[in-house]
This record gives sequence, C-alpha cells and structure tokens, in this order.
Amino acid sequence: MSAPQFKMASKKKDKNNDKTAKPSLSKEQLMDLYYYMKLTRMLEERLTNLYRQNKVVGGLYRSLGQEATAVGSAYALGPDDILSPLIRDLGAIIVRGAEPKDVLCQYMAKAAGPTGGRDLNIHFGDLSKGYIGPVSMLGDMIPVMAGVALAGRLQGKNIVTLAYIGDGGISTGAFHEGLNFAAVQKLPLIVIAEYNNFAYSTPTSKQMANKDIADRGVGYGIPAEIVDGNDVVAVYELTKRAAEICRSGGGPFLIEAKTMRMKGHAEHDDFKYVPKELIAEWAAKDPISRFETYLTSSEVSTQDDLQQVNDKIAAMLDEAVDHAEQSGLPEPSTALGGVYADDNGQVEKTIQEKKHSAAFGD
Repeated sequence: MSAPQFKMASKKKDKNNDKTAKPSLSKEQLMDLYYYMKLTRMLEERLTNLYRQNKVVGGLYRSLGQEATAVGSAYALGPDDILSPLIRDLGAIIVRGAEPKDVLCQYMAKAAGPTGGRDLNIHFGDLSKGYIGPVSMLGDMIPVMAGVALAGRLQGKNIVTLAYIGDGGISTGAFHEGLNFAAVQKLPLIVIAEYNNFAYSTPTSKQMANKDIADRGVGYGIPAEIVDGNDVVAVYELTKRAAEICRSGGGPFLIEAKTMRMKGHAEHDDFKYVPKELIAEWAAKDPISRFETYLTSSEVSTQDDLQQVNDKIAAMLDEAVDHAEQSGLPEPSTALGGVYADDNGQVEKTIQEKKHSAAFGD
C-alpha cells in the first residue's frame, strides 16, 4: 500500500486541495501524536473489556476512528490555553495531561477518581492542566467556553479556548448563541465540529440541510474551514493556525473535521443502522493505521519503534487497570461533599441546624 498523503487543511472550496504540504513537526512531535492516539485507543479497549465485565458504571462512549481529531487539535494549543471535550474527545484531555488511572477510576465510579465517584466517563476537569469537564447538554459548552475566553481577555491573559461539538449538537440553540456571541465580541474561541456522519442513529443529512458544517461560518461572519479529521497532521496544522488567528485578535474560528465514529452511540448500541458500505469506506481511512504507514514509509520510525510504543502503553495500562480495580467505592457519608461551599466537615451540621430552625421557627 502506498503511503497516505498528509495535507495541510485547506480553505473550504479551495481549488488547490491536492497540494501536499510537509508537516512542520519534528520527529519527536510526530511520535508524540502517535503515542497519544494509540494510548487513547488502547485505553478505550481496556474500558470496553471492563464494561463487558460490568465493572464500568453507566455508558461507555468510544472515539474509535476519531482519535486524530481530538489529539491533533489539543496538541496544537499553547500551555495556558483551555479546552472542553465532549464524551468522545478522550484523546484531547490525555494530551493535556489526564492520567489513564484517573480515567479508569472515573468510569468505574471509584473514590480515587477525579470526581470521587460522583460522576462518570470524562465528566471531569482540571484547570491546572487546561481542560474543563463537559456537561451532557450538547452545545452548552460553546457559550461556556466563549465565557472562558471573555474572562481571559478581562484578566489580561492572551489565551485561546477550544470547544468540541458533534454534527447533531450544532443544531442546538446553545451552539448558535454561543458562537454568535463569540463572533460579535471577537473572542479567541476555536470550535471544532466533528462531522460524525451520524448523530446517534440519525444521519447528518436528516438533521442538516446544508452539506458542510463550515457553511455556517458565513452566517456568523467568522472564518470556517474543513479538515480531514482522520489526518492528525492536518488537524494539528489547521488548529495551530486557527489559534494564531484567534490569539492575534481575529475572533473565533470554526473548524469542521470530516470523520466518523466507528462504533455506535455507546457500547450498548449495535450500530446496525449504519450501512455496511459506509463502515467499510471509513475503516479504510482509520487514522492510526494511516499514520503508522506514514511514519514508517517516511522513515520517521520503524515497525520496531512503533511496537516499543505499544509495549510501553500496554505496561502502563496494566498498572492503571490494577490500580482502578483495587480502588474502593466512595463512602455514602461523603455524598454531600463538594455540593455545598462549606466542605470542611460542617455540611451535615449545617443541614441539621436548618432542619431544627424549620421545625422550631428559629
């Protein structure tokens, strides 16, 4: 098989789409991208095994086939920039420093997890590492991240914020309101819209009349470009350029990543509503297989180098899974911790005092 061509993302409807550009990344950076994509996939494979053993609490939402979009975009951000993922953007928070053991504990609702067993999947954040946890209401993180961008400006910080959204989520009111506000205020916000081909079981063509999500950029008066979401180098290059534009005062930037989730909405979804021909088409575009071929054919690495990376990840995940499985569940008495502002052992006392006041009219 000939080596895949990795291209710079091009402007929508640019007639020079066939021009190949050399990546501006070093060998070390290219190997970083491979490591993060492979770690994302292998970690999700471990989660799938745990899910089938009934050790994962709630749903499991795979990013199979979409790792390049999350990893390439997050890798392009600066150290002080802030992003907010969706449930399929595990790779983005891995790039920002999320630990596999924390992800595993979170999915298994363990006390050692980032939310102490109070929430699941990747509904957690760490501002010290530059990412904010998402909420389940799709589209709502667009205005939130516009607000973070505005807060950064008011604080005199030259930061860029990034939010992810799926093709179904772009039809929500929050997506429109948030992006429109960001456009009017010229906020340094990048929105990456993942063209998944399906929003749950609804084909994108059944919920959106225009062919490309990028068409919406015109309506907001902001730049919008399309990128091959399965080409990690192209995603990186476009996101880096978008960040430079945002950081220099150019306002928000909309990126449409053409990709496809190669699993159902969640692990319980059998995916039967997707035509087999479409699955086969996108399986041939697998971002990790493509990148492996590129790395070896361009002599960035050898097959032995790639195997060493895989072995390193496997060993790390063995330890992370053992840690998660041996960790305990949260004590019921800790359920109210973090719910109220006073979390210094006074929560229960405060509640009892309020009950007493209500009963005796104090």
